[in-house]
Amino acid sequence: MKHSLFALAALLVEVSSVFAQESMPSTAPLFSARLHDLDDKPIAMSAFQGQPLVVNFWARWCGPCKEEIPELIRARAKYKGKGLEVVGIAIEDNAGAVNGYARAYEIDYPVLLSKDKGIPLMQALGNPKAGLPYTLVLDRNGRVVHKKLGLLRKADMDAAFEAALK
Repeated sequence: MKHSLFALAALLVEVSSVFAQESMPSTAPLFSARLHDLDDKPIAMSAFQGQPLVVNFWARWCGPCKEEIPELIRARAKYKGKGLEVVGIAIEDNAGAVNGYARAYEIDYPVLLSKDKGIPLMQALGNPKAGLPYTLVLDRNGRVVHKKLGLLRKADMDAAFEAALK
């Protein structure tokens, strides 16, 4: 009986380890992507490697995304001095419309357009249904320390950002 319990416990530890590894996506697709800035110029996401990073996928028509933007702005101001950057990836292809939206919401962090790469990129990063908003928080080694499909609330945001800075 003891042997069976020990074997079961070892199996559970192994299974939970596998699930933990599977639940956090690889960021290789993110850092190999080339998106566009609000002037429609190509930007290599590899430029953001090596620093704690928050990647927030959003769209102008997304209600929860609109709620999240002021908190992302606040959090960026709080954590930027510690080296953390926020990048918004708009699931859009119209630079002018997104630029106007970013100005209206006073977004002060980099906003990039995904154009036709947004949905496949989100799917490759652990969001198979491509729902919005979708946020990944990465540490300076490019490892995902937190991911969230849906509205990221202030308390969760602070905890995730602190984890990225460790």
